[in-house]
Amino acid sequence: MLSQHFLFFFAMLGAFNGIVAASVLWWRAKGEPTQRWLSLLILMVGVRTGKSVAFHFWPDIPLVVLQLGLTACFLIGPCLYFLVRSSQRDAAGTDRAGGWHLAVLLVLAVAVNVLLPYTRNIELWRHVITPGINYAWLGYLLLTTVQVYRHRARLRSSPSATLLLGALGGIWIIWIAYYTAGYTSYIVGALSFTFVLAVSVLVGLRLRSGRATIEPYQDRRIPASDAAVQLQALAELMARERLHLDPALTLPRLARRLGMPQTRLSQLLNDNNQTSFKQYLTQLRVVEAKAILQQQPPKPLDIVAQEAGFQSMSTFYSAFKKCEGVTPAAYRTAATHS
Repeated sequence: MLSQHFLFFFAMLGAFNGIVAASVLWWRAKGEPTQRWLSLLILMVGVRTGKSVAFHFWPDIPLVVLQLGLTACFLIGPCLYFLVRSSQRDAAGTDRAGGWHLAVLLVLAVAVNVLLPYTRNIELWRHVITPGINYAWLGYLLLTTVQVYRHRARLRSSPSATLLLGALGGIWIIWIAYYTAGYTSYIVGALSFTFVLAVSVLVGLRLRSGRATIEPYQDRRIPASDAAVQLQALAELMARERLHLDPALTLPRLARRLGMPQTRLSQLLNDNNQTSFKQYLTQLRVVEAKAILQQQPPKPLDIVAQEAGFQSMSTFYSAFKKCEGVTPAAYRTAATHS
């Protein structure tokens, strides 16, 4: 009996923590698409594994609970796919296609739930819909794996590489656990999510522990010789890893990559480079945008803005005009005729 209590605790722990983590991530996303897709992915897996635990310990639960869990299972694959896709800037040109893709999935999920409820179509759900959901999940896993492989070069220099590879690997583990449940136990799928979530938290804490401690802001200026070396290291890092192309780049994250306290980096930019962190990123992104605007064939301005690391068209327009004195469109026209 005690072993069953432990089994229930650890199996449900992942589902509960997953739903809580998804809620926190969504609340903190502030419109950032990659983090929102991550929160939806964790939520779908949490609901799906929660259903597994409930069904394992209480086989006579209402069928609507099974239907809810299987619907969440159907959406795991798409959430993973759009998580990876949202992190790839060159996917912006397919936003409309992605919107239609997502709309078709949602319409299909709603239609099946409304027109073919589990309570009146038990055999259909058990022998057709449920296997179809599992193989659709596998299909999206394969599609996402191919997507990651195709963009592996960019992924190596991306600050979100650990997140994307961790999410992909974790979902593979969970899918395999469910697929092989006939040889082990149905509850293994839920336990695998608890394991994956725990490992993810430990890895996250490990990465955060590498952050340099925050020092009080120094009253004295950084010596010119030290500042020159550190600014050179900063320039080389940005040129090599192109971190400014990440719209979510923050001062603490950049300081961690440089291995210095964020207050020192802020002082370095303000005192020794005569620019704020925001202005520094804006300058690099404008330079990137100028290079893209000169490419042939010309790209739409919204794609130029996204590829250069700007979060919105309005920010791109105002920053570009402030730095160059002309609009992006006027700059491209002048560059084309020069």
